[in-house]
Amino acid sequence: MEVKTELLEHSAPPGASSVRPLRAFAVMLIVGGVVGWIASTLLLVERIRTLQDPAVTLSCDINPFVSCGALFDRWQASLLGFPNPIIGVAGFVVPVVVGLVLLAGGRFAPWFWRAFVLGHLGAWAFVTWLFVQSTFVIGVLCPYCLVVWAATIPLWWATVVVSLSHGAWGNEATRSAGRILAPHVLTLVFANYAVIVIAIVLEFPAIFAS
Repeated sequence: MEVKTELLEHSAPPGASSVRPLRAFAVMLIVGGVVGWIASTLLLVERIRTLQDPAVTLSCDINPFVSCGALFDRWQASLLGFPNPIIGVAGFVVPVVVGLVLLAGGRFAPWFWRAFVLGHLGAWAFVTWLFVQSTFVIGVLCPYCLVVWAATIPLWWATVVVSLSHGAWGNEATRSAGRILAPHVLTLVFANYAVIVIAIVLEFPAIFAS
């Protein structure tokens, strides 16, 4: 079955084979969304457990440096006035739905892709800020948060590159930039991961001490 989107119809050159990469992108959206949603849900469940019993032992409390319970009372954990995991539980549904629609042959207009990219930019910026706060300000790592970060990063880079390469932004310059970046999506993702890993190793040497 051929999968087409409004985006591809508007931007792909005649005879271009964009179906297979788009299917791979759709699968990535689904997998990343599901992983992020599960991690967000588990984190929210643990938060609810602490509200019910402040003395409860959480599954994500591993040691003084790796713990989610140690972060729950910090203002960064409820930036909008409610627990941050609620944002993830709601937000990660979106890429899953979009991925399923793409696999089913759904169509999206360029304006939708722009909004989709901006949403992922917000998510990536948010988890990056949380990473900075957790690593450099608070000094505690949350295991489920790490999974959320790991899911958000490829969602962001893949979405922005696909939107650029398929002309969602309406000009040849952005399309060309996307085509240049397209073969290097994994490089961008792993470079982003590398920054996080290096920062963690440098800031938490006790975790890796023998």
